[in-house]
Amino acid sequence: MSELNLPYADLTPDRVMDAVESLGYLCDARVLALNSYENRVYQVGIEDQAPLIAKFYRPQRWSNAAIREEHAFLLQLADEEVPVVAPLQQQGETLFECQGYRFALFPQRGGHAPELSNEHDLETIGRWLARIHQVGSRATFSARRILQPLEDLTEAHQQVLDSGLMPEDYRPAYDSTMTALAQRLSNPEWQTLRLHGDLHNGNLLLRYDELFFVDFDDCLQGPAIQDIWMLLSGQRDEQQSQLQAIARGYEVFRSFPAHELQHIELLRTLRIARYAAWLCQRWQDPAFPLAFPWFTGHQFWSQHLLSLREQQASLDDEPLTLFA
Repeated sequence: MSELNLPYADLTPDRVMDAVESLGYLCDARVLALNSYENRVYQVGIEDQAPLIAKFYRPQRWSNAAIREEHAFLLQLADEEVPVVAPLQQQGETLFECQGYRFALFPQRGGHAPELSNEHDLETIGRWLARIHQVGSRATFSARRILQPLEDLTEAHQQVLDSGLMPEDYRPAYDSTMTALAQRLSNPEWQTLRLHGDLHNGNLLLRYDELFFVDFDDCLQGPAIQDIWMLLSGQRDEQQSQLQAIARGYEVFRSFPAHELQHIELLRTLRIARYAAWLCQRWQDPAFPLAFPWFTGHQFWSQHLLSLREQQASLDDEPLTLFA
């Protein structure tokens, strides 16, 4: 198995501490692995100080330029007093290397996921999200991904087929369904800005009344609605109510992108397709079969195909509106 398929084979606790101590910190030998699949993230105890979070980037996933763009965006947001967890700097640098691993250090932030059925929490999220988008609209990414639905769907389709991980009896139906979806999709002429890109409940931390937006690893250039639709859940009437609460908070600082609501089902389709492709792409990493043992079974692929077919119908649904 190649080094790319075993990207963290040599990343022992000692090497984690070596990396942190290369920046002048003194570790107290407490290294706790945190939940992360793409990268490896550790809470590292520091003598006489609060613990730090050390994030080790997956080799060859992002260029150094793309990682630095993520960090620069976080630092800009922090300068505007937006509640994000920005990387620590040393002599103006945020991305470091030790023994072949690229890494960054972050301050520790605790908390729990907010309750997305709580209108107060949703309004708070909406206000801060508008601030993120205000900052995000002032410049563009040049090294990070641009959200292009048709190209992204086509790439996901091919990655799944090339992987050989789908049971063979699902292949014709999957191929025809994805081809039909591609014929329905296009690249909308939407205004793009720098986004979080993966803003689900797990990337929000609430501690008492303090909210933090975390994990900008998938930040990209795309439409504002990409950072909104994943906060919605439940039946249509529930989503309408959630949307109105988010919009009330959002419009305190920025006009809500109501004209982009028509793209939610397109973006949902793309996320469903890319999820399966991501697992295919990472399957040779030993951490993935352990974490997702059901992935190559018939039940997953049956449900995945059903979800894609449901999205074919959903693309014709009336979009959500700001009015019930």
